[in-house]
Amino acid sequence: MLTIAHFSDIHLGQDHRGDGGARAYRRAGQVMAYLNALPGPLDAVLVTGDIADHGLPAEYEQAAEVLTSRHPLFGCPGNHDRRAPYREGLLGEAPADGPVNRLHRLPGADLLMLDSSIPGRDDGLLDEETLGWLDARLADGRPDTPALVAFHHPPVELHLPTVDPIRQFGEQRLAEVLARHPRVAGLLCGHSHTGAATTFAGLPVLVAPGVVSTVTLPCEGAPDISFDQPPMLVLHVLDDQRRLTTHFRAVV
Repeated sequence: MLTIAHFSDIHLGQDHRGDGGARAYRRAGQVMAYLNALPGPLDAVLVTGDIADHGLPAEYEQAAEVLTSRHPLFGCPGNHDRRAPYREGLLGEAPADGPVNRLHRLPGADLLMLDSSIPGRDDGLLDEETLGWLDARLADGRPDTPALVAFHHPPVELHLPTVDPIRQFGEQRLAEVLARHPRVAGLLCGHSHTGAATTFAGLPVLVAPGVVSTVTLPCEGAPDISFDQPPMLVLHVLDDQRRLTTHFRAVV
């Protein structure tokens, strides 16, 4: 059994009412303090994109500082991130503009973090390079080991008018890859700034809530984006039957 913490959209550097990004940094720190204070271990902590608000090197310096974890921590880019400074600031790599895709082999699962960002745009797409990489990584290695696939943009509508127009498109191509690999247990993403659970290609899609803000449903009334609700995260439990159970936590 694995337990994985998951949060998204910390948007370091986001200026809120002239605070110079202090609020975003503080809320990210609240989440990390909560996770680091847990009495038990986590198998992984996932941050599914929009780590920086403007993709600036200084924002990734802040990220490297605030995302210090006693648990293994992994991330992927979102539409606000920029690949070259992301690589340099968070991965210690030479700057490059290709998609940032990584495989992390946990003791009981393979975790595949994909780059669904399109440079210069807010909507998402898994390009041919990324889909080919995913297909190859799922086919090699440990065929009897469950796999979790994570990216920033959800590949389905969430019925959020502010998010659905900039979700991940071209999703049928992803569905075709997933159909070839029954060891995939679920899909994890962010981008929506609200916790959600749905399905795609016969698999659970578990969407992490936002840390910097919360997007609301039309039935909740204006404003569409709330800055008053507390930062949130989710805890995913993957059991021996490859079943995912998700627990939502507000960090106050």
